[in-house]
Amino acid sequence: MAGARAAAATASAGSSASSGNPPPQEPGLGELLEEFSRTQYRAKDGSGTGGSKVERIEKRCLELFGRDYCFSVIPNTNGDICGHYPRHIVFLEYESSEKEKDTFESTVQVSKLQDLIHRSKMARCRGRFVCPVILFKGKHICRSATLAGWGELYGRSGYNYFFSGGADDAWADAEDVTEEDCALRSGDAHLFDKVRGYDIKLLRYLSVKYICDLMVENKKVKFGMNVTSSEKVDKAQRYADFTLLSIPYPGCEFFKEYKDRDYMAEGLIFNWKQDYVDAPLSIPDFLTHSLNIDWSQYQCWDLVQQTQNYLKLLLSLVNSDDDSGLLVHCISGWDRTPLFISLLRLSLWADGLIHTSLKPAEILYLTVAYDWFLFGHMLVDRLSKGEEIFFFCFNFLKHITSEEFSALKTQRRKSLPARDGGFTLEDICMLRRKDRGSTTSLGSDFSLVMESSPGATGSFTYEAVELVPAGAPTQTAWRKSHSSSPQSVLWNRPQPSEDRLPSYQGLVEARSSSSSSSNHSDNFFRMGSSPLEVPKPRLAALSDRETRLQEVRSAFLAAYSSTVGLRAVAPSPSGAIGGLLEQFARGVGLRGISSNAL
Repeated sequence: MAGARAAAATASAGSSASSGNPPPQEPGLGELLEEFSRTQYRAKDGSGTGGSKVERIEKRCLELFGRDYCFSVIPNTNGDICGHYPRHIVFLEYESSEKEKDTFESTVQVSKLQDLIHRSKMARCRGRFVCPVILFKGKHICRSATLAGWGELYGRSGYNYFFSGGADDAWADAEDVTEEDCALRSGDAHLFDKVRGYDIKLLRYLSVKYICDLMVENKKVKFGMNVTSSEKVDKAQRYADFTLLSIPYPGCEFFKEYKDRDYMAEGLIFNWKQDYVDAPLSIPDFLTHSLNIDWSQYQCWDLVQQTQNYLKLLLSLVNSDDDSGLLVHCISGWDRTPLFISLLRLSLWADGLIHTSLKPAEILYLTVAYDWFLFGHMLVDRLSKGEEIFFFCFNFLKHITSEEFSALKTQRRKSLPARDGGFTLEDICMLRRKDRGSTTSLGSDFSLVMESSPGATGSFTYEAVELVPAGAPTQTAWRKSHSSSPQSVLWNRPQPSEDRLPSYQGLVEARSSSSSSSNHSDNFFRMGSSPLEVPKPRLAALSDRETRLQEVRSAFLAAYSSTVGLRAVAPSPSGAIGGLLEQFARGVGLRGISSNAL
């Protein structure tokens, strides 16, 4: 049998009620993050150095999947199928409860799925084939790399060294290419018809209808050569039967700007006028009506708003009434792709729709281990370059706690009881926050507001807190030092405190006082706090969704600060070489050269 059947374990109790104490930690999370920040996962190295740690991580993932699902395992021993996919690829068949088994029972035969995977893997960059990773209402949410192009098929082995200095960030590993692969590539004039045909068969077998492409390019170009392609520019229109969505999203290199701005994503806008950006946003009209989003303004969105709107779109697709699955991919499928796969998994979990028995620390472990580590995200390389997309993912959870991101919002609105004219606890808390003014006046430049809840019990939330001194010279100097890269454009507007993490020194929030806010609204600047501070509780009436996501974020920050933290990592020599070559390509005009290759 292609996959080993895994029996579902007895469901454990749901997440515990919120309290003022820090959420419990997953015992192995620290070890996971240590291993993750030490090396990139490679399936063929699973039994080598650090193999016992990797085996514990793999085993724990299978245990967590088994809490709620019956699944099969597609073996990828030694990376036989894909070098940077898990050695044990989990195919979720149905939820283990009898009710869900009767409602959504898998029609996929694992043996046939495995055969299609083997046949289709060459269709996509680095052999990162379409892989189902989330099961929701009987639908498969899948991930992959983009389509491979001629440049990758015939030149990626040569690119390996020049672009990455032999490091892990290569287009593919030469040893991953088998003799069968080489014969297929060089001996058939209809190569693309064959490999993309198998790719399409795999997509149809998984009932995937929607393909969301996060690339900002139509085709990835290196030194004037197309090294990858994408469904949206397939000349033969092989993917015309699918609903294609081009939702361009900045690559991992843009997240160095996020780190350089002290982990503030609000006000950080991608520069869409760069010469390699040629993929416009394209979404069929029938998918946008219910979202109330002005998609024509996407180039004006900052990183927070862009991520929020794209997540809303993805949630609307998977929550539609049809039975169609979803594929999300970027170029290699290990930076932007896990970002949105992880956010989807956590958002649906927070609504109690998937992984229903997992506690916050457990779902955090699962998504870090499976969605990021075991699918090959190169955290050690990204940290060395300051491209902290991984940290952004979990810090971003504070921006999706509201009901507008809930897949249950329609049902909730219908079932909400009518409100009387009295005040609720939430009303009182909101009045205390917004209308009471400052407790201590510190002059016209700023005021100090203490958020505390002595003796508070019950629900709580977390609030980003910082000191915000005003002053045009300081702000001007900061903008000059943080806006030199062509990757970003900074808005001259106040940065809301919610995008900043609180200080280790205590919960202190500085806000413009009512007497000076009109004169100093553009003079907000954050300083003196660590982006790794674990949020502390304050009194508020929260939904289960918000509480659960805040607990996940808090657990991540605690674990991240004690393992990875903000420790300096030596610059990558391979990255320097790749950067110099890229500058050379731009200088001689190779970047802008078009090619007719598929």
